[in-house]
Amino acid sequence: MLKKKYLRKTAEVKVTFVLPGDHPYGKISLVGDFNNWDPSKNKLVKRSNQTYTTSVVLPKGGKYYFRYLTAEGEWINDDDADGYEASAYGSDNCVLLT
Repeated sequence: MLKKKYLRKTAEVKVTFVLPGDHPYGKISLVGDFNNWDPSKNKLVKRSNQTYTTSVVLPKGGKYYFRYLTAEGEWINDDDADGYEASAYGSDNCVLLT
């Protein structure tokens, strides 16, 4: 699930990425062009409501590509992405519109 909160006093959007607590993937990171596809920058954290989340703040009006990456190296897409586009690696990236 993607939750977008448009910040009033800035031209930014806080996007929270949410996975259910019962996902079968173990440790997982959010990677995308906004963090140079670096799995160490946005690791999902388990919350008291039994979900895993991480958030990023991005400029309004942007188009970003992202995916989830497990500790085992498996790539996962988000069913709630704003769209999908083919990557140069033969798979689809999720699209996030702010």
